[in-house]
Amino acid sequence: MKAMRQNDRWRWLTAGAVAVCLLAFTLLIGLLAWQGMRAFWPQPVDQYLFQPPEGSAVMVLGETLHKQPQGEQWRYVVKTGNRDFSAPDFRVLYSQGAAKTRRPADAIVLQRRSGGNAYGWLIELREDNEVLTARDRDALLHQRLVQVHEQLRQASHIRRVQMARLNAQLESLQQQADEQRQRGTFTLQDQSEFDANSVALQRRFSALAQQLTHLQHESERDTLVLRDVQGQDHIIPLAQVVDAWYPNAMSFGQKLQHFFSQIWQFVSDSPTSGGGESGAFPAIFGTVLMVLLMSIIVMPLGVVAAVWLHEYAGRHTLTRLVRIAVVNLAGVPSIVYGVFGLGFFVWLIGGTIDQLFFSRALPNPTYGTPGLLWAALTLALLTLPVVIVATEEGLSRIPDNLRQGSLALGATQAETLWRVVLPLAVPAMLTGLILAVARAAGETAPLMLVGVVKMAPELPVDAVFPYLHLDRKFMHLGFQIYDLAFQSPNIDADRPLVYATALLLVVIILSLNLLAMALRHRLRERYRLMTH
Repeated sequence: MKAMRQNDRWRWLTAGAVAVCLLAFTLLIGLLAWQGMRAFWPQPVDQYLFQPPEGSAVMVLGETLHKQPQGEQWRYVVKTGNRDFSAPDFRVLYSQGAAKTRRPADAIVLQRRSGGNAYGWLIELREDNEVLTARDRDALLHQRLVQVHEQLRQASHIRRVQMARLNAQLESLQQQADEQRQRGTFTLQDQSEFDANSVALQRRFSALAQQLTHLQHESERDTLVLRDVQGQDHIIPLAQVVDAWYPNAMSFGQKLQHFFSQIWQFVSDSPTSGGGESGAFPAIFGTVLMVLLMSIIVMPLGVVAAVWLHEYAGRHTLTRLVRIAVVNLAGVPSIVYGVFGLGFFVWLIGGTIDQLFFSRALPNPTYGTPGLLWAALTLALLTLPVVIVATEEGLSRIPDNLRQGSLALGATQAETLWRVVLPLAVPAMLTGLILAVARAAGETAPLMLVGVVKMAPELPVDAVFPYLHLDRKFMHLGFQIYDLAFQSPNIDADRPLVYATALLLVVIILSLNLLAMALRHRLRERYRLMTH
């Protein structure tokens, strides 16, 4: 009876610990979702008339974040926007008594590519300084916005795809000519072919440049006039406007539609490709691509090391030292791995590759500078102990009679390992992969030294051969969270985006882990009968 009571006690303690962990995780997700998703919901715009304790009355238009009475005074925190031609985005104001307020239905919010939101009233639309008239001005505004966005998209495609391909062809042509000159095989016929091909490529490049200039000029023709709360008019190009809405006149359905469109824009847009300031697609792409490359690198190395330790090395001093080293590596701070990656991978290996294969590009480094490849290798080294320990633990759980039975039937040790042992150890390998992905996706400190940047001009993948450019720098969600939280000049405006980006990172890690767990469960069910 005493043993049963003790078992019940431990059972309740275990259940309580699991419940606390689940509750903490649920609260974390709820906090991130509540604080992050509110940034995408269209908040009402209030027009205030403040009567400060001293001075004249102040007129303010913006989103009310906080208001509370403080004795005879009231304290208001208002997001006023209009960063480039008015006060900072957020203002703290005091009023002698409650401020007079109203919500004008015709107040408009402009989401801009730079400078934050703009609040005011739409006065008129212009095309080449000529006023545009329409029965439904709001419909005309959105029609013009769609047209301008399409022009910007076409211009971005020309610049990033077509012109990039021509630049790559010109560089390849020039490189071939230089190599022939160095070998002394560059004949007059080769010179004439080189000149003809260069002229043809440059002609096509000039045509694309003219088309790009025309699109940029067309996108800059349309402007709008916004009148702020002080009565001053400001001319804003539609090319700088991402979206426009009237929050005080929107129904619940319209607000819901706007909410999901803002989330999609946050996930799919890029600041470098014409999206808003808060586009997260490059960071999402860089995070997932880096984790996939890290997994491709770390899994073979970790599995081979674990197989050698458990199946071939035996029990002696060397294996004990190797296991101690693996355990110690798991406790090394991540920033130390970043310093090692910078010194060994970037400067030593990357510099050597540049001298051997890219000497023509020096002194501008190709691989001798932080990039995607070195970040993936650094994180693979960081997560290698996790994969080794998990795989070796899985190998130790495989019954020895399966190995002995396979050898008794005439199979070699290599065949036994490949056809019997490794398939049964796949769930343990995937467990190591899950732990490695969970740690690597959230690392930030080492990536700051080996490849991650605040703003990458190009994605590591594009339409130019070899399509995957491992030498390029990339963006990462963890570093974006750090930059928004600690390096932003306008932290009050970016605080909701910190929560939204953190939620996005957690969702990506959960998705990758759930995918690996589903694969592990399927393989475990497939090979379960072999162990009985």
